[in-house]
Amino acid sequence: MSNNQVILITGTSSGFGRLAAETLARRGYRVFAGMRNVADRNAKAAEELGTLAQRENLRLEVLELDVSSDASVESAVPQVLATAGRIDTVINNAGVASNGITEAFSVSEFERVFATNFFGAVRVNRAALPAMRRQRSGLLIHVSSGLGRIVIPYSAPYCSSKFAMEALADCYRFELYPLGIDSVVVEPGAFRSAVFDNALRPSDTARANEYEGFEFTERINATFAATLESSEESPQEVADVFVQLIETPFGERPLRTLVGAGVKKALEGYNQIAEALRTGIAGWLGLDTTTFPNTAAKSQA
Repeated sequence: MSNNQVILITGTSSGFGRLAAETLARRGYRVFAGMRNVADRNAKAAEELGTLAQRENLRLEVLELDVSSDASVESAVPQVLATAGRIDTVINNAGVASNGITEAFSVSEFERVFATNFFGAVRVNRAALPAMRRQRSGLLIHVSSGLGRIVIPYSAPYCSSKFAMEALADCYRFELYPLGIDSVVVEPGAFRSAVFDNALRPSDTARANEYEGFEFTERINATFAATLESSEESPQEVADVFVQLIETPFGERPLRTLVGAGVKKALEGYNQIAEALRTGIAGWLGLDTTTFPNTAAKSQA
């Protein structure tokens, strides 16, 4: 199977991004696998993807791309366009997690999380959208989380950034749809991922120590770890949802897709209410819902 669609994925050194790159390339798409530090920290991951592409004759190319850097994004996206001539889908997958007392995170640490999780998507989308507008077609996939809809304590920078991404994707949905460009959100539940293993910890230990006796990070971490350990769900489910969304015709894609039985049970009703509110807002603003679609949220069991 082969086709001419070009897909750019961020954060492909591991986790959902790595699986997405392999899965989509094997389906015949031309995939640019973006990751930072391909010459050092992620050299092994880059080499493995390159070897896979050669062994299986896949159209899969590794691309140096740090979504937290304007210069990196402004260099990488034009490289894709110069090489492939177009970009059909962007998967904003790169992410940074956080774990610790909210007050103990400095402003710069909040900014570090947002630089990747939120502004990273802004940067990449801004770089890709002019080409998509010229094409009058395109798809922006934003990898959020169940924690982009509800919060758990001690994850404030991460949850806040994902809430912001949800708002961004929703605004894009309204604004870009008349131009033939779709914006959607994927909301995975509890899947094992390196992003949580490498979670950012707060640096202000003095403030953290003042919570002694009233701090329950380890208890929550243990509960979260036990949930992951007992889960039978595979991260491949998320990559398969990317395929499903890409291969769903324009006009039929849901705004939000939940992935995983647990998060589906928790949030499906919430997303349905939110979708109904979108319809009300569109009506209040006098927007034609045939132009600004209200496609009900779906879930992937």
